[in-house]
Amino acid sequence: MTLRKTKIVATLGPSSTSEEMLARLITAGVNVVRLNFSHGNAEEHIKRAEIVRNIAVKLGRPVGVLCDLQGPKIRIGRFELGKITLKTGDIFILDADCELGDQYHVGLDYKALPQEVVENAILLLDDGRITMQINRVKGNQIHCVVLSGGVLSNNKGINLQGGGLSADALTKKDREDIKTAVALDADYIAISFPKSALDVELARTLVRKAGGTASIIAKIERAEAIADLEAIIDASDAIMVARGDLGVEVGDAAVPGLQKRMIRMARAQNKLVITATQMMESMITSPIPTRAEVSDVANAVLDGTDAVMLSAETASGQYPLETVQAVHRVALEAEKEYLSYHHAEKLDQVFVKTDEALAAAAIYTAHHLKVKAIAALTQSGNAAQWLSRADAEVPIYALSPDKYARRKLTLHRGVYPYPIEQASKNRDEILMEMEQVLLRQRVVSVGDLVLLTFGEPIGHPGGTNTLKIIKIGEHSKD
Repeated sequence: MTLRKTKIVATLGPSSTSEEMLARLITAGVNVVRLNFSHGNAEEHIKRAEIVRNIAVKLGRPVGVLCDLQGPKIRIGRFELGKITLKTGDIFILDADCELGDQYHVGLDYKALPQEVVENAILLLDDGRITMQINRVKGNQIHCVVLSGGVLSNNKGINLQGGGLSADALTKKDREDIKTAVALDADYIAISFPKSALDVELARTLVRKAGGTASIIAKIERAEAIADLEAIIDASDAIMVARGDLGVEVGDAAVPGLQKRMIRMARAQNKLVITATQMMESMITSPIPTRAEVSDVANAVLDGTDAVMLSAETASGQYPLETVQAVHRVALEAEKEYLSYHHAEKLDQVFVKTDEALAAAAIYTAHHLKVKAIAALTQSGNAAQWLSRADAEVPIYALSPDKYARRKLTLHRGVYPYPIEQASKNRDEILMEMEQVLLRQRVVSVGDLVLLTFGEPIGHPGGTNTLKIIKIGEHSKD
């Protein structure tokens, strides 16, 4: 398969849980699987993660596992008949005390909602498909007039236009789910609806307290998060541009500009970024994407996103494999047009860390010397992350003895992790092994120029401080 820099995150569900389909999806290019904790139980998630990792080992492909917490999704309750149809002008009541809804009212999972809204505010239900204006609030009842009607079914979400609801980002369920994520050895844990950096820091504390080392992803989907975006990115390891709920709160027209800003800010802070929601929505029921979806995926790639995420397309859609193949195809074409801005050529830039400066030097050298690849010997994965952010035009092969570091690197744009033994601390032996790994994987050939980056003394933790240019085969042993 042609190397693709942009990574693909695929959500698992009924359409993608069989071992046969998982193997086909991973072979087609899935780099990270998403376990959606809004559905299923702990045992199911643990079993799915185990199956994915077993298949990944058999296929010889590293695959990361992302656990996505449900968060404080504010929802209506259930209807006696499962759903109703609302028309513009209808009066409808959201009632915290209602147990089973009908044509005139429905219950609330979030009982505090009547205390958090005011007259004339706009509520958006079912991702904005139905809108209501609040006429009055009476006790635990919110009396509304329907502005835009449609079919409303059980447990649909509620958003307040402009944001402002105070529900905590980490619910009691989320706190238990963090323990499950740690138990299945999650590589990434995504926090839903954080309002500030404090929510991200609390999640990290809970993960560490449970004994986990997962990286933390902040899903940007609240209007309040935009105001604290820089601090949230700084507190996170990655962000997710969660365009569904975000679009409902800030308005759909604002989302494309915010997407570009968030990708730009995350990259500037050396953090990962995933672009998500409706990337290939039509492929839930169609074997081919629309032209608009193709452009959407391509634009995210051109913006510099590390990954694009598929949700219902692979979880419950009719064409999960075709969807992954389509994203792979579109990303490859978009990457041909991607403009790299080489850090090393920005002469006024000041580097704070040695490994950042070395990454920039490697990118500059790779560009002007026309090398075939960059190989980074890394224990933690940090060296490869800096190289990824510096926009290498050539593949970055991250060679690490740490399987956890390799799995986390599956989300980094342009980085391809491979195992290395590093049993010896002898410099020449380890460099020879790096060369042999690249040859065994058939990613380079004898005579190719390759850049090696590593830290000396080898075997001691610390930053990358050495750059070496080699010609493959010159020092190889038969």
